[in-house]
Amino acid sequence: MIRMRSSFAFILKYFLAISLIAATTAFLFFVLRGALNTPLVALLYLLPVGLTTALWGLGPGILSAVGAFLSFNYFFIQPYYTFQVRHTSDVFVLLVFLFVAVVISQLVGRAQAGLAAATAREREATQLYELSTALAGLQDDEAIACTIAEQIQVVSQAEHIEIEIRAKPPIQVNLPINISPSEQKPELVIPLLSARGQLGEIRIWRIHHSVSPAEKRLLQTFASQGALALERAQLAQVESRAKLLEDSDQLKSAILSSVSHELRTPLATIKASISSLRSGEVNWESSARADLLAAVDDETDRLNILVGNLLDMSRIEAGALKPQRQWNLLAEIIDGVLARMQHLTEQHRVETDVPDDLPLLPVDYVQMEQVFTNLISNSVKYAPLGSLIRISVRVRDEEAVLVKVSNQGPQVPPEHIEKIFDKFYRVTAADRVTGTGLGLSICKGIIQVHGGEIWAENLPDGFAFNFTLPRKWDGAPPPQLPVDPETT
Repeated sequence: MIRMRSSFAFILKYFLAISLIAATTAFLFFVLRGALNTPLVALLYLLPVGLTTALWGLGPGILSAVGAFLSFNYFFIQPYYTFQVRHTSDVFVLLVFLFVAVVISQLVGRAQAGLAAATAREREATQLYELSTALAGLQDDEAIACTIAEQIQVVSQAEHIEIEIRAKPPIQVNLPINISPSEQKPELVIPLLSARGQLGEIRIWRIHHSVSPAEKRLLQTFASQGALALERAQLAQVESRAKLLEDSDQLKSAILSSVSHELRTPLATIKASISSLRSGEVNWESSARADLLAAVDDETDRLNILVGNLLDMSRIEAGALKPQRQWNLLAEIIDGVLARMQHLTEQHRVETDVPDDLPLLPVDYVQMEQVFTNLISNSVKYAPLGSLIRISVRVRDEEAVLVKVSNQGPQVPPEHIEKIFDKFYRVTAADRVTGTGLGLSICKGIIQVHGGEIWAENLPDGFAFNFTLPRKWDGAPPPQLPVDPETT
């Protein structure tokens, strides 16, 4: 079918060339024969010769030149209606006409071929640029395969395109989508080759017309571009995995270093206290016994906080930290935390400024205790002994309240302000201030799942942590607090 259509188009061009010469001859013979001299007729015959070459190519142009030569001799050179030539000058005119007609056909044909080649190269360059632009930045094998298929469909007008990528798992893209290829073999199969070998292949089905050499060359270039994009994506994936493994290794090292250091100190204290109590050297009625038991109790709480921080951080990273919200009084949460941390804060002055009319807030009681515990513990670590730690709460607007936990510790360099909420990030050396570097990260995760935001700032006389909490829960305002009859 394809060959029949190609042969018909080939024959049609030559038929049209002869028809145009015949039409020109009829016009000149019946309309202008008596009004034109022989040289002018020869010039007029050159017009259809050049037009034929421009429209249908060099072959039809040569045929039209020969046809014009014969028609000119037969109808316009005496004796008429014969191919004999009476005058020598007419022979010269005919020879010159044939030469000029053939030369014009050659020149026009070459110009057309050059123009067609230049247009084809420009089109190929444009199509390659569009493919490169479409592939730029793609890191997914399936997205790359879909892009290649779409660009090939635009270029080749194929009935069906199938691209197979040899990956794990294998990727196969069909265009049109969800339509299986015909049972006949594909007309063109192009492998996707790279330095690592064959990454896949492109299969093209074209029923109505065959693939030309120029199209095949362009499609092979497309395949090369696609193979480069696939190799680039694979290298990026390998690099990403390597970076992930490196980060994971660094994270494990940081966890082991930090946790081992944090575990060793309280365990050593607990071991020493228990050993002293079991030795019998400590009088059970003495104050030393109470001090040792208090040390065991404090260090046990410290270990419990450490393990809790690690578990909370794992939940935050897994997205499993879901707050169990209830309407709670923030003042009660703060008072409970301070009462539990009284032994830790006894060498600092702690002030609270919470309005009596502060509305109920939709928060998870336990998680908010964790936030205040971590922020106060951080303040105790960095603030000088005897300095002030202040907790204030204000209604910022109709949507949120603002909480500030400030201390008189050293200021943080501006380049570290945004990083102090990162995991294991420590501004000071670990041998000077203890801690795992997880407390502030956990605070950030808890505040964010509550719908608030947290940030730090330097103050003229110290440092402060600020965070917001929403006042509404699913759009509902807080319920009214019950009125105490004794205060009315």
